[in-house]
Amino acid sequence: MKALTVVTGVVAPMDRANVDTDMIIPKQFLKSIKRSGFGPNLFDELRYLDEGQPGRDNSKRPLNPDFPLNHARYQGANILLSRANFGCGSSREHAPWALEDYGFRVVIASSFADIFYNNCFKNGVLPIVIDEAQIDSWFKEMADNEGFSLTVDLEKQTVTDAQGNLVEFEVNEFRKFCLMNGLDDIGLTLKDADAIKAFEAKRLQQAPWVFGHII
Repeated sequence: MKALTVVTGVVAPMDRANVDTDMIIPKQFLKSIKRSGFGPNLFDELRYLDEGQPGRDNSKRPLNPDFPLNHARYQGANILLSRANFGCGSSREHAPWALEDYGFRVVIASSFADIFYNNCFKNGVLPIVIDEAQIDSWFKEMADNEGFSLTVDLEKQTVTDAQGNLVEFEVNEFRKFCLMNGLDDIGLTLKDADAIKAFEAKRLQQAPWVFGHII
């Protein structure tokens, strides 16, 4: 998992509440368990005018001209701004996989669905909860200023705009540590690989019968 400390970049809008995981990455793309390759199908039903299917050449599909991610001004955005209850619906790690693969490292909303929120931290995406009034303000600024950008500092737990206006956010210390160090659940376990191997070697000597046919 990629570490995240400071993210500065263009902000893209998803100006709607209750964006569910099927909208983020439709169900037909869940056949793969790889973490990569989902970016081209992020928000597939909103982004394209036809129905997407795994294996299709997305470069030849008709784009929805009204969808923000298809606008030149939002190309290269790495921060997504949305509304309440982002990531609701069915549980699927493919949703943060798709966001991260597209290039989004941060999602800002006034609230998140719990399972999606947890999955983001485990897959290199930082979900930030900010009050609705501030989000309204940022949406207005974004509409008025092409190239609107923010800087997110995870260590300081701040979001700063180009004028230096600063907003603080809360994050669990353990999740913060893991994300800043690029540690998912497997990475956390591998940190103690030597201790695990030493325990297994000692246990093998003490109770070899426990290991049975593994020996």
